[in-house]
Formats: sequence, structure tokens, C-alpha cells
Amino acid sequence: MNAYPSAVSLIVRQIRYQITYFFRIPVALFFTLILPIVMLVLFNAIFGDNTVTIEGGEWPIRQFYTGGLAAYTAVSATYSNIGNMVPIRRDEGILKRWRSTPLPTWTYLFGLIGASIIIAIAGTVLLVVMGTAFYDLHIEWNKMPAAFVTLMVGVASFAALGMALVSVIKSASSSAAVVNATILPLAFISDVFVATDDDGWLSTIANLFPLKPFVNAFQDCFNPFVDGSGFAAGKLAFVAAWGVAGALIAVKRFTWEPSGAAPRRGRRARQAAADATA
Repeated sequence: MNAYPSAVSLIVRQIRYQITYFFRIPVALFFTLILPIVMLVLFNAIFGDNTVTIEGGEWPIRQFYTGGLAAYTAVSATYSNIGNMVPIRRDEGILKRWRSTPLPTWTYLFGLIGASIIIAIAGTVLLVVMGTAFYDLHIEWNKMPAAFVTLMVGVASFAALGMALVSVIKSASSSAAVVNATILPLAFISDVFVATDDDGWLSTIANLFPLKPFVNAFQDCFNPFVDGSGFAAGKLAFVAAWGVAGALIAVKRFTWEPSGAAPRRGRRARQAAADATA
């Protein structure tokens, strides 16, 4: 008699399945991995000769963009991807059917979150490599442990926040609007697309949320004016606290059942919903 697969084996299979599913959705692939690359190239083509004034001196904006967009890619692959795709699968009854199988429910969730984290890491590394190869981003190897830890804290926290968002989204038809409304405005005031004045009121608002501390902590790992190991313990603790809060909300409120008002949708409707994530 064949032995039941181990928990690790089940999780690995789920992660592989989720990654395969992700690459079969062109819209998700474009907005998660390709768009940040396009933005990095365009921003540097337009503003690449400028500098950003920071404490210690002037930092080439092409390096500033690399760190900011790399961190945003990680957020997009976790928070945005989970927030958009899980409600679609829930309303289609996919989550309910998964729950009725012998597969432990936690295995499915671990596979979904694990796949998002792997995609986030791959996208972040890709942008850092591009920044190093084409935009003079300087790698200080003594700061790379801090960069790794910062990235892992960020992706874990934003994955948890994505699950928390899913738990309060009522239907898939509203998921794209809710995700974009909660992350895009923050991106504009969180040193992703533009450098903000640290003494301004927009920066004060941004510091209340986890995106800017995560972006700044990751940028510090490539900032030549930041001395030491690059660890920003206070910022990481703040981001992690948001992640813990998100996990608690997700555990308390997450549901596998489709919303009563949500109609079952076919393949064409699913593709239309995926296109709405744009």
C-alpha cells in the first residue's frame, strides 16, 4: 500500500502547481513581473540623470528606483496577487471544492502563499540584477544579509496582509478595485515612484503604513550613505507588526465559501476578472 505523501511533499506540489497556474495567466505575469521592469527602464530613460538628496549626500536616482521598484515587485507578487486571485477562486467555488478533498486545507494555503513568496523573491532579484548590470547599483556584500532578511520580512508580512484583505473582500468583482485603492496611492507617497520629503505631511501619512518602511529598509541595503550592516530593525519590526495583525485578521475572518451574491463564472468570465486586475 502506498504511503500518504508527507506534509512537505504536499506543500512542494502545491507551490509548484500555484507557480504553474500563475505563469498561465498573462495579465498577472505582466503586472507582477514585467511591468516593474518596464517602469525601471522608462523611469531611468526619463529621469536617470537626476539625483535624490538624502542624508549624507546625493544618490543617483537610477539606484533609488532600482531598490524602490524591487521592493514594490515583492509587494505586488504577494499582497496584490493574493488579493486579486483568491477571491476569484473563492467565487468560482474552487476553494470550496479544494476544501472537500483529502488535501489538508492548510496545505493549500501554504502552497498559495509559498508560491507568492517565491515569485516575489524572483522578481526582486531580477530587478536588483538589472540595476547592477545597467544602472550602476553597487552591491555591498556585508549588507546582503540585511537585504535578504528585509525581503523575507516584507514578503511574509504583505502575504499575510493580502490574506487579510481577501477575508474582507465580499466578491471577486470588487477585488481589483480594493487592491489597487489600498496599494497604489501608498506607492506614490512611499518612495517607490518618486522621492518624498521626509518632513512633509504625505511622508507622515505613509509612515503609518508598512509599504514605505519596507521600501526604505530595502533601499538602505543598497544606499552607499548608510553605514554598517544595513539592518533597519525598527522599520522591520513595524512591518512585521502589520504582518502579524494581518495574519490574525485572516485567521479570524477568512472564508472558503463563495459570497451569496456572486454568480458562478466560466472560463471567459475568469479571464475577464483577471484582466480587471490591470
